[in-house]
Amino acid sequence: EVQLVESGGGLVQVGGSLRLSCAASGFVFDDYAIGWFRRAPGKEREGVSCFSTKDGSTYYADSVKGRFTISSDKDKNTVDLQMNRLIPEDTAVYYCAFDLSCYGGDYYRIDFHSWGQGTQVTVSS
Repeated sequence: EVQLVESGGGLVQVGGSLRLSCAASGFVFDDYAIGWFRRAPGKEREGVSCFSTKDGSTYYADSVKGRFTISSDKDKNTVDLQMNRLIPEDTAVYYCAFDLSCYGGDYYRIDFHSWGQGTQVTVSS
């Protein structure tokens, strides 16, 4: 059973930075994908970014391009999301999720196989 544990959320002021980390375990695949998603109060879940360990492909939502960076340490099975220049609209619960692919960038349409418990990110103005 795939297990995902997120860490790194918190409260930050506008313009600040946070780094989220997702530690994955319990699987045997050499290649997989980790997606980061978020859900803000009263809004639908949004795909934020995705990393494919097969070829290192990365994908970002337009709303975070240029501010967020996704990266992976395959030896540790972790995928981090570095979030810079945060704005109040980034406030949400952030989830990492596991699947076999980022589906060519269509990850945000897919209900990933396994999900973490979520971590709260709050950006104060």
